[in-house]
Amino acid sequence: MSETIKLTLNGKEVEAEKGMTLWEVANGRGLKIPHLCHKPAPGYKPDGNCRACMVEVEGERTLVASCIREAADGMVVTTDSARAETSRKMVMELLLADQPERDTSHDQSSHLWDMAELNGVTESRFPKLEQDRVPLLDDSHVAMRVNLDACIQCNLCVRACRDVQVNDVIGMAGRGHDAYPVFDFDDPMGASTCVACGECVQACPTGALMPASVVDDAQVGDSADYDSEVESVCPFCGVGCQVSLKVKDGKVKYVEGINGPANEGRLCVKGRFGFDYIHHDHRLTKPLIRREDAPAKGLNVDPGNWQQFFREAEWDEALDVAAGGLKRLKDDHGGKSVAGFGSAKCTNEEAYLFQKFIRQGFGHNNVDHCTRLCHASSVAALMENVGSGAVTATFNEIENADVAIAIGCNPIENHPVAATYFKQFTKRGGKLIVMDPRGVGLRRFATHMLQFKPGADVSMLNAIMHVIVEEGLYDQQYIEAFTENWEAEKEHLAQFPPEKMQELCGIPAETLRQVARDFAGAKAAMIFWGMGVSQHIHGTDNSRCLISLALMTGQVGRPGAGLHPLRGQNNVQGASDAGLIPMFLPDYQSVTDDGVRNAFTEVWKSGDFSDEKGLTVTEIMDAVHDDQIKGMYILGENPAMSDPDVEHARDALAKLEHLVVQDIFITETANYADVILPASAFYEKSGTVTNTNRQVQMGRPAVTPPGEAREDWAITVELANRMGLHWFYDSPADVFAEMKLNMKSLNNISWARLERENAVTYPCNDPEGPGEPVVFGDGFPRPEGRARFTPASVIPPDDLPDSDYPMVLTTGRQLEHWHTGSMTRRASVLDAVEPEANCSLHPSTLRKLGVEPGGMVRLTTKRGSVNVMARADRAVAPDMVFLPFAYVEAAANILTNPALDPYGKIPEFKYSAVRVEAADGQVAAE
Repeated sequence: MSETIKLTLNGKEVEAEKGMTLWEVANGRGLKIPHLCHKPAPGYKPDGNCRACMVEVEGERTLVASCIREAADGMVVTTDSARAETSRKMVMELLLADQPERDTSHDQSSHLWDMAELNGVTESRFPKLEQDRVPLLDDSHVAMRVNLDACIQCNLCVRACRDVQVNDVIGMAGRGHDAYPVFDFDDPMGASTCVACGECVQACPTGALMPASVVDDAQVGDSADYDSEVESVCPFCGVGCQVSLKVKDGKVKYVEGINGPANEGRLCVKGRFGFDYIHHDHRLTKPLIRREDAPAKGLNVDPGNWQQFFREAEWDEALDVAAGGLKRLKDDHGGKSVAGFGSAKCTNEEAYLFQKFIRQGFGHNNVDHCTRLCHASSVAALMENVGSGAVTATFNEIENADVAIAIGCNPIENHPVAATYFKQFTKRGGKLIVMDPRGVGLRRFATHMLQFKPGADVSMLNAIMHVIVEEGLYDQQYIEAFTENWEAEKEHLAQFPPEKMQELCGIPAETLRQVARDFAGAKAAMIFWGMGVSQHIHGTDNSRCLISLALMTGQVGRPGAGLHPLRGQNNVQGASDAGLIPMFLPDYQSVTDDGVRNAFTEVWKSGDFSDEKGLTVTEIMDAVHDDQIKGMYILGENPAMSDPDVEHARDALAKLEHLVVQDIFITETANYADVILPASAFYEKSGTVTNTNRQVQMGRPAVTPPGEAREDWAITVELANRMGLHWFYDSPADVFAEMKLNMKSLNNISWARLERENAVTYPCNDPEGPGEPVVFGDGFPRPEGRARFTPASVIPPDDLPDSDYPMVLTTGRQLEHWHTGSMTRRASVLDAVEPEANCSLHPSTLRKLGVEPGGMVRLTTKRGSVNVMARADRAVAPDMVFLPFAYVEAAANILTNPALDPYGKIPEFKYSAVRVEAADGQVAAE
C-alpha cells in the first residue's frame, strides 16, 4: 500500500500519496492549475521550464513550479494567492507576445489558448516579435506542418520524440530567445529520419506542429472543429492501440491516441495518418454480380472501370445469387465442396459467425484465416508444450524485466508502438538481445545483435541452451515443479555445443555463450518473436526452442517474464480465439472431441458436424485443384496476394465454380468473384477485437459505411438465413453473448463492461478487475499442470540456394504498409511516403550487379519472377534480398515457397532460393 502524507491546500487539509507533485495533488481535487511544458500522460515527465504552473508554499521565498515539486508532509500550499495568479498571468502574456493572433493562429483551440483563458488572458500587453524573425513554414512532410512562429520552446516535442517514442529525431538548436526545435541536423521534417508517428504533433500545446489535415493553405486551423469524437481501436497491427477519431461532415478529419492499455496514448504512422482509406473512391458501395459476358476470371479489374466485369445489383438479388450458388454446390456435391476464408481484420463476433456458418451450414471444418500464414507454427508449439496458444505475458511487462530477447521480428517497423516499450526498456538499463538474419532497427538499442544465417534458428538456440545446461545455469527447482521431459531435452542439447554450431548459424561461439549467461542470469526475462521465427518449415521447432529456453530458466509466470509471439493483424488473436481455424472451435477446443462439438450444437440448435480436422488455407487451394472444393466464401482475405506461390492460388480461384467475396474494395481476390458483397471498414462497425496482449477491446463506428455497404456480421447472417440456418441476432452484442456460453476466456468480460471500460485482459478472474497480464504462475493448462520440453533438431530450409538460384529471398512488412496493401496503399499519407514497390540489397551486392540504388533488378525463384526497384541497405546480408509483400505490381508471393511446416501447416515465406539480375542479366552471387 502506498504511503500517504497530509498537507494543507488552499486552506484545507488533504491527503496524498507520497511522491505526488503539487500539480497532481491539486488536479486530483478539481483545481485547475495551468500547464504547458507538462503533459499529464504516461511517458512524459514534468519539466518545469514554462513556469505557467507556479504556486506559493508557506515559508519559501520564491514561488515553485507545481509540476516538479513533490508534496511533503505538513506543507502549506496556496494556488490561488494574488502572487501566484499574477505570476501565472504574466507568463501567459509573455508567451502570447510571441504568438500569431488567435484568429490567424495555427490552432485556434490549442492548449495554449485554453491555458491563457484559464488565467483570464485574452491578449498580451507586450509588443509582438519583429516580423523578420518569424520562422518560415516547413511543409516538407506530407502528414504534418511545422510553424515555429507558434513555438514556446516548451520541449514537449523533444520529449515526445526522445522519451516516449524513443526515435531521437527532434532536438533543440539556438540559444535563449532564439532556441527552436530541429529535425536531425536542422533538416526539413520531410527530409529527416522522422517516421511520422506524430507524437510531437499530439504533444505540442500551441499548434506549432499540426496534422496537415487540420490546417488550411494559410496554416490556420482548429483542432476542436469536429462534429463528433469516437473512441475505437486502430485497425492495423496486433498491438491494438486505442484511438480517438475526430469526425467532421461524415468523414474522419484526424486521429489521436488515447490512454489504452497497449499504447498509453501513442500511435504510429499507420494509426495516426492511415485512416483515410475508408473514404477512398475505390470503396465498394453496391453489391456486384459478374456479368455473363465478362472476360475470363482473374484479369485485373480496374476499380474505376469495373463495369466490364460486373453489374450492380440490389442486395436481395446479390444475396440470393451468393447463397444460391453455395447451396447448389452443397446439394450437388456435398458440403465439403464449399470452404471459407474468414478475416483477422473483422471483429470477434464476425469471426465467430463466419466459422459457425461454415460448420453449421456445410457440416465440416474447412475454414481458416490468415493465422495460418503468420503464427500457426507458434500456436502449434504453444498448444503442445504450454497448453495455450496465447501470450503468457503482455509486452508491457517488459517494464519489469531486466533481459529480453527479440528474435525474428522487426517491431520498429511492424509493431512500432510495442517497440517504444522495448526502447524505453534499454534506456532504463535493460539488456536487449536481438536475433535476426537482418540487422533490424532494434539493433541500435541492442546489447547483443546476433545477425545469424537465414534458416539457422534451431542451431543457434540449441547452442545457447547447451551452454545453459553445460554451465548449470538452469532453474532446477522450477523445472522439477512445473515441467516434464527435461532429461530428454538435456540429452538432446548435448549435441549442440557453440563451437560446433557457430559454422551453421554464423554466430561466434563466445557470443552464444555470453548471450546464454546473460539470459540465464536474468531476474526476469521475456522472449518476443515474430514471423521470422514462424514462417519456416521448421517454424514449430523454432518456437519449441524458445519455449524450452524460457522453461529451463524459469522465465514464465512472473512479472517481467514470459513468452510473447507478436501477432500481426489487428484481430488475428481474437479471430483464432473465436474458432476461425480448422482444428479448433472457439477457445481452442478440439473439433475431434464429441463433447465439445455437442456443447456448440446445443447452443446453435443444430445437428452435429464433422469430427475431422479441416483443411488449412494452402490445403484448401490444393483441394480446389484436385476438384474436391468447387466454391468458396471469402470474407476480408486476399489469398490472390497473400498465399505462397500465388500463381497457384490464383489458378485455384479462377477454377472455382462459385466464389463469393465480401470486402471493402475490389481486391486482387475479388477479380475472381462471381458475387462481391460491399462490407464495412473497421471504423464503420461495432464489435470487439483482441490484441496480441490478450486485451479484449471495444471498437465503435465513427462514420457510416458508404452507399449501401453493410456491416460484415449482418451480411453473414443474411447468407446463413438464405441457407436455412434460422439465425436471429439484432446486434453484435447478441453474438458476443452467445460466444460467452462456450468460451471460458470471456468469463467476467461482458459487452456492457467493455462499452464502459473499453478493454479487459483475459483471463479475468474478477468481475471488476482488469484481467491477468501474466499467466501460468502456478502451473499450465496441461496434464498435471506441467509444461513440456520438446527437443528440436536442425532441419534445413526446403529451397536451398544453388548455382542457378545463389541467394536467399526473405519477405516481410514495411513501416508504412500492411498486409497486402489493399488498405494502406489507398491511405494518402502512407502511399505518398512509400509509393513504389522495392527490395533491399546490401550495397556490395548492388555494386556486383552494376546497379545504382533506385535502379531496377529482376528477382527469380523456381516459381516466378518480378521486376522491382532496388535499395541499398546494410542491414541485409550480402547473400540476401528482402522484398516487402504489399505491392501487387511486384507481388512477393509469386516467388515464395509453398512448402509447409508439418505441424503448423504454415508456408516457408521467409526462405526461398533466388536469382538476382540487373538489366544486363549479370547474376549476383558469392
